[in-house]
Amino acid sequence: MARLAGRSPGTAPRSADVARLAGVSQKTVSRVMNGEQYVSDDVRRRVLEAAEGLGYRLNHAARALASGRTRSIGVVTLGTALYGPASLLMGVERAVRDTGYALRVVNTMEGDAMGMAGAVDSLLDQGVDGIVISEPIDEESGADFSVRADVPVLVLGAPPPFAAHRVVTAGLVSHQLARAVTEHLLELGHTTVHHLAGPPRWYAARDRLEGWRATLAAHGRREPPVVVGDWSAASGYAAGRRLASDDSVTAVFAANDDMAIGLIRALLEAGRRIPEDISVVGLDDIPVAAYVSPPLTTVRQPFDATAQDGLKRLVHAIENPDADPIPAIDPPVNLVVRASTAPPPNRTTPEGARATA
Repeated sequence: MARLAGRSPGTAPRSADVARLAGVSQKTVSRVMNGEQYVSDDVRRRVLEAAEGLGYRLNHAARALASGRTRSIGVVTLGTALYGPASLLMGVERAVRDTGYALRVVNTMEGDAMGMAGAVDSLLDQGVDGIVISEPIDEESGADFSVRADVPVLVLGAPPPFAAHRVVTAGLVSHQLARAVTEHLLELGHTTVHHLAGPPRWYAARDRLEGWRATLAAHGRREPPVVVGDWSAASGYAAGRRLASDDSVTAVFAANDDMAIGLIRALLEAGRRIPEDISVVGLDDIPVAAYVSPPLTTVRQPFDATAQDGLKRLVHAIENPDADPIPAIDPPVNLVVRASTAPPPNRTTPEGARATA
């Protein structure tokens, strides 16, 4: 594209320069750069080509001063490398890129009694336009976790109650995922399903426990004692050593894939065959789940879909404070059936039970 005459070398291009080169008004440049509607495809193309040729970048600081917004979204998340929280945070980061907002992340630490309140206050001090709460655990027992925010808040999961200008939610429906797992095992012919639960302070662990429990009750099945782990493969291995000696165990639902993998290792070492003697199901569908021996039946978590839906609704609440909220989208439950589940000993596969939900 031709060099724009009249602009001194070394100076940063302005929207007026883009407007002159594209042959449009500055208002039109502003509309195009802000992703607004009511601009023809031809005009949008000319403006973007002019901006690229000049090396023009939208001045977010100036726009913040003019609009009273910083064009930034804050995220409160637990500082952990666990697959679920880390994958959800990555999904949020990818979704934010498409919104034109900057992302500011504050990590909390498990055991910090005022972690969430302090994180929210920190983000509000930075002037964020909205906040994402992706906090998977309870605060310390008895702590004052009252949180107030005067900006829209997106809740991923179910943190403690707090006051905010507007709250939108995007849940991961953990109880539905647990129900799908439990029903899969019952449909294979198992009389009941044992459960290896996650830490009780985690919302997801409690949701999965309740989903498993409610499904057994709905089918009139006996509820075995719950074994509690800490999400790690080591805790799954310890649970497997306990369950291996119980000949009545034919099916186990582990609350995440890491624990399921550790559980399988202990059961195999004890001489219990998977899935001929015991079926095992995990949850998350971590990358290695398809490559362990046997490949693990699990439920794939919709991290990206949840983040995209939630961010779309949060940005709508920020930019349209008086409008009705966008309805939430419930992602489908994706049960991935692999070789770690089968009918119990001396049973045949019911028709359709091996189908993927």
